[in-house]
Amino acid sequence: MVQLGALSEKPLPKPIWWKNTYFWIAALLVLVGIVGMPFLGGEKMIRDPGQAEEHALSWIYFGAAVVMAINGVLSHRQIVQHYEEQQEGAS
Repeated sequence: MVQLGALSEKPLPKPIWWKNTYFWIAALLVLVGIVGMPFLGGEKMIRDPGQAEEHALSWIYFGAAVVMAINGVLSHRQIVQHYEEQQEGAS
């Protein structure tokens, strides 16, 4: 049987921002938004089949990328704070 105290003693790996999935999703949303710009592929390239026409679809993707990037910053700050607290507690 595993003791719960032993699991909490395991040191956390150092947080690295690029391992945060929110940043990867934000980057993908930016790429989709760029493809949807009129000078590249247009909104027809990123519109789902059967989706009603949106005249600012690529900008919606850019907005979603901003939201995901904010989530990434907030979650990364939280994990860094947790990591620092554990390092202080270990010393």
